[in-house]
Amino acid sequence: MTNQPATNGKANSDYSLQLNRWLLKPIGAWPSSSSTTRLEKIFSFVLNITCYSSLVLATIPSLLRMLLEDESVYLKVKSLGPVSHWIVSSINYTALLLHSKNIRRCVEHMEDDWRTVAKDEDQQTMMRNAKFGRYVAVSCAIFMQGGVLGFFFVTALNTVEVRVGNETRMLHALPCTVYKKLVNVDETPTNEIMLLVQFWASVIANSSTASIFSLAAVLAAHACGQLNVVMAWITEFVNESRKTGGFKGLGVIVERHLRTLNLIGHIENVMNKIYFLEMFRCTMNICNLSYYILSEWSDQDIQNLATYIMIYISICFNIFVICYIGEILTEQCRKIGEVVYMTDWYYLPSKIILDLSLIIARSNVLVRITAGKFVDMSVHTFGDVVKTGFAYLNLLRQMT
Repeated sequence: MTNQPATNGKANSDYSLQLNRWLLKPIGAWPSSSSTTRLEKIFSFVLNITCYSSLVLATIPSLLRMLLEDESVYLKVKSLGPVSHWIVSSINYTALLLHSKNIRRCVEHMEDDWRTVAKDEDQQTMMRNAKFGRYVAVSCAIFMQGGVLGFFFVTALNTVEVRVGNETRMLHALPCTVYKKLVNVDETPTNEIMLLVQFWASVIANSSTASIFSLAAVLAAHACGQLNVVMAWITEFVNESRKTGGFKGLGVIVERHLRTLNLIGHIENVMNKIYFLEMFRCTMNICNLSYYILSEWSDQDIQNLATYIMIYISICFNIFVICYIGEILTEQCRKIGEVVYMTDWYYLPSKIILDLSLIIARSNVLVRITAGKFVDMSVHTFGDVVKTGFAYLNLLRQMT
């Protein structure tokens, strides 16, 4: 295989990871490296404390309202959506911080791949996959932030009339009701402060969730690009071996193949527990949002109905993304063996054929991205999540 040095490896790696850096740095979750200064580490720690504090301050009053107030099932279900979003996002945020070393390892793996790319054709292949990863990352962030924050803005613009003694007050409606014995939101500026806390907590929760989906998409897209490079190398190796009779380069192909499988293993280690929580949250949210949509449809509340539909679409899109990229990675790994078989391997010496058969055997070992080591991420799994959500919806409708 002839090499033509490609250029701009640093710029290309920055391009691939730019959106992830933008999403993770504001919440202090971008993994530190050897070049990170002490001041940057302190600033990230302050951001971590701020994010946790905001999530706790928003969650506890609403959770106490759900548990202690004697309300209808409908009102409890209405509060369950935001509260579960904050709680699961807090857990995912913690997982991002705990797995910072593994995430840094994946980031450095990508940077090394871009730095060592040796052919313009390989660089173009990697760049196509990097652009796909960026498009998915942008879409995840837009859908998540747009859907949830759209609901918060629409709710906050409404006002409610509260009677305190002989005085009537007009206050902002809170997106999620709170336990008034803990936080008296019938007073100003307590009402406005609680509204700001819930809004900020939602921004943090959305950012951590969007960061997870975006990071998974970018890493998976990069791994797919590396597998495409390996396929191109295999075809080129067989064709050149037939023409020249030389058999150099097979070790490089195997090394790159195993290196890519190692990256996929790191992605699985970082994401499998997070995916499990996301599947649980998305299943419950599909159930809750479907219930909200049916309720608002019967009440002819077009404003709330539109915001619930936006959130529903964002949740379905995000869970579809992580299921789809899991299936694509599995298919790409399996495709390595198919590419080997579709070449003119039968014209090569028996020793080389035996070496190529080992690549086929390795590619037949299924590589899967899982949710908690229990469920394989695939389009079929996405269908199961949606069906389970609607099954819970039928149960919830019977209860109410």
